[in-house]
This record gives sequence, C-alpha cells and structure tokens, in this order.
Amino acid sequence: MVDFAPSAAEIRAAANDLRLDLDDADIGFYQSIAAIAAQPYARLAQEPDHLPVSVYPRAAARRPSAEEDPNNAWYVKAEILGAETGPLHGKTVAIKDNVCVASLPMMNGSATLDGYRPEIDATVVTRLLDAGATIIGKTHCEHFCLSAGSHTNPCGPTHNPYRRGYTTGGSSSGSAAAVAAGEADLAVGGDQGGSIRAPAAYCGIYGLKPTWGLVSYTGAMSIDPTLDHLGPMTRTVEDNAIMLEVLAGPDGLDPRQAAAPVAPSYVEAMKRGVRGLRIGVLAEGFGHPDSKPEIDGKVRAAANRFVERGAEVVEISIPDHALAPAIWLAISAEGLTSGLMLAEVRDGGPRGVHLNSLREAHARWPERGAALSESLKTMMLLGRHMTRHHGGLFYGKAQNLSRRLRASYDQALADVDLLLLPTTPSGPDPLPPEGAPRELELLAARGFLANTCAFNVSGHPALSAPCGMIDGLPVGMMLVGKWYDEASIYRAALAFEQASDWRSL
Repeated sequence: MVDFAPSAAEIRAAANDLRLDLDDADIGFYQSIAAIAAQPYARLAQEPDHLPVSVYPRAAARRPSAEEDPNNAWYVKAEILGAETGPLHGKTVAIKDNVCVASLPMMNGSATLDGYRPEIDATVVTRLLDAGATIIGKTHCEHFCLSAGSHTNPCGPTHNPYRRGYTTGGSSSGSAAAVAAGEADLAVGGDQGGSIRAPAAYCGIYGLKPTWGLVSYTGAMSIDPTLDHLGPMTRTVEDNAIMLEVLAGPDGLDPRQAAAPVAPSYVEAMKRGVRGLRIGVLAEGFGHPDSKPEIDGKVRAAANRFVERGAEVVEISIPDHALAPAIWLAISAEGLTSGLMLAEVRDGGPRGVHLNSLREAHARWPERGAALSESLKTMMLLGRHMTRHHGGLFYGKAQNLSRRLRASYDQALADVDLLLLPTTPSGPDPLPPEGAPRELELLAARGFLANTCAFNVSGHPALSAPCGMIDGLPVGMMLVGKWYDEASIYRAALAFEQASDWRSL
C-alpha cells in the first residue's frame, strides 16, 4: 500500500507554495497531523477509476502518407464503425485532435503530448457512433488550439485545399481541410475564439459554434470552460443540421450543460425558408482596421440575397461588439494559463469527468517547454503576469463584462431574428515560410478573430456559411442567433445555399 504521509521537506515545500511562514516546530506539528489526515488517500488509490466505457471496436491507428494526405490535414487514420442504422449511417467523420477517441493517439497539436492515448471516447464521439457514423481518423489542430493560423502543429502546416501554401485558419485546421477536400463527409471542430468558424470561412464549408453548453464538451481538452465549444463542420447545411441533432443535448456529465435543452428537429425547422425572418446587418462587424473592402462587399451582397428570398434586412448597431476582443483576451490568456497549463482549475468541473491519464500526461509539459509554440508561450506569459500582479481581477472583470455583452446582443436579437456580419474581416493569407522569424509566426497565429471571439464570450450560436469567392479563395458570412435558436440560423443558411452556388458569387 502506498504511504501518502508527507515528509518534513514536503510539508515545507507546500508551505512555501502557499506562502505560509512556518518554523521547524510548525513543520513537525503539521507533518504529524498530515500523516494521519492523508490515510484515506491510500484507500482511494486502491479503487479503479470510474470512466465512460467505449463499446465500438477499432483498428489500430496509422499515420497517412503524403500522397494520401496532400494538405497535411490528418494526424492519424483509423476506422471505427458505428451502429448499423441511424441518421448518420454511411457518413464518414473526422475528429479534431483535441477530442478523446479511446486507444487512438491524442496530441492536441503539441509535441509535449506525443505518445498519449486516452482510454475513453468523448461524448460527441459516442453520439456519432451511436448514430451510425464511421469515424475515419483524427485531424491536425493547432498547438493546444491556440492559433488562428494553420502552421503551429509539430507535424507541419495544414494547407488550404483551394490554394496550397495558404492557411486554412485555425485551430480546427485539419477538420476544415479534410471536409473541404472531400476526404471526410463531416468533422467535429472545437471553437474557443473562432476555431470552427474561421477555418470554415477560409475553406468554403459550413461551421457551427453552437450555443454554449448545447453540445457536451466531455472528453475534450479545454482552454477555458466559459469559452469552450464543440460543433459540426460540413459541406452542406443539411448535413450540419443532422449532425447537430445527433450531438446536441445534455449528457449528464458536462457542467457547462446545466440549462441545455433537448435538441429540436433542426432539419424540419430549416425547411420553412426565410420569409418573415428579420435579419440585422451588424454595423460594427464591418470596417475593422484589418477589413478587406471586397470581403465586406461580398457579405453585404449576401444580405441582399436574403431580401430576394423574402426576409427583411435592416442595419443595426451594437457598440459593445467592439469591446468583445478585450474581454475574450483576458478570459483566454488567464484561463488557459491557470486552467490548462498550470492545472489550477480542474477541467471536469463539479461532477464532470476527470480524465487523470490526460492530466498526468499533460503535467509533464515543462520537461519539453521549448517545444511549446510561440503563440502559446506569449499567451502564457501574459496570463501569468496578469494573474500574479493583478490577482485575477481582470479575469473576473472580463467575466462580469461578458454578461453585459450577452445582454447587448440579446437586446438586439429581441428586434431581429439573426445578426449577419463577415466571419473574418480578412481572407486566407500565405502560410509563414519554414524558418520564418518569430514575429511572422506570431502575426500569422493571431489571425482575425474580432468578429468570431465575441460569440464565444456571449455564448450565442454562430454559423459561418460560404457566400462567395475572391481571387479563387472562399469568403464566409456569419449568422448569429438567439441562445438555442440554431433552427433560425439553419433556415437562413439553407435558403442562401438553395438560391445559388456560392462559388459563382
């Protein structure tokens, strides 16, 4: 039996961590007390962990060849057959590599996790398999999901299927590339600041960040629990809606889902068309310092097409939209540093799933700290500085202001059914060349998330839908709805999809 009683040196180390000023007599006293108090840990250590069980057999994973994976979208290929019937039977699915698939490697875009294999399937994986889908592998993502570019994975950059040498956006880079290239029918993406929607926009597919908490995050690595989302990435609106029906709803494990309703039939609701919908074109979503006028123009032209289909389109203003990036930065920088990197916040939350094997594997990252990406190190240093010198006050203030931001969008959405704005103000840029200076790598990782990150903070559902091409590269428009009103988003997206081929616009 393991003895968990601490030594005097270990008690002193703990006291130093906690900034307790203890003399030798104090140390001896607390050591003797701790020797008794720690005894129940021995009993706990004897008990097997209580984790979700994976029931679908799976073949061994393999790394694909360059010929098989021309865009470097895939981390590993593997086949897991789901149920023999179901709404996704016959559909192939790619899983972003921040999501656990039992026995398959999981790196979350970082060499510090190389070799780790989880023992559980994430809730989204189980639901896809229960619905008859076939999982065909895991796709590359950016380094701990902290890049809006597609160049920070240690296995090399992911290329845009529309133009090699250009970014797919991040961090769901491989998922977007695999779906856009036709290598998978569907993909699971993750979104903490735009990581589903920006790659969807750059790769000409549909990417939904659902309402916060609608889709379980159980079994996925977190940046901050208040920003985390998983969602569907597809080539068609209908596939997106079917996939969301499968994924949505409480799993009884994820504390983010306290208020999540049972999913309605999005497929039936979206067939109602847009006649009678009122769409607000968000003024603050256009004309950013980084905005390309031609992208703004494509999205405004898309708004006019909704008028042609019977919707009412109006201009609206939400000044607080401009505050969102500052709120998001404070939450993400301090949240990821304290929660993800230093494990001072337990990701499973109250009564959630705590995957200790992943915690142990990730806790060894300081041994390979030099392998961390420049974007991650920058955010870690900023987050730790702000926490140490300001005691978490700005994280708390940002969380308080997030309620104000949500209220501002809710107030606007009381007058309109949907908001419309560019997904990103700029389009895909060239990937940084190999050996590029750190400044260029950081600039490419920063991306253009001013519009997308707002709805991670507020929790509203937001879909990027392709709405045209500029110089052979896709442009995305973003449709934002009320909490849990993904159905209205799909109504508008399907009407636009049916009106014309976006590639010709």
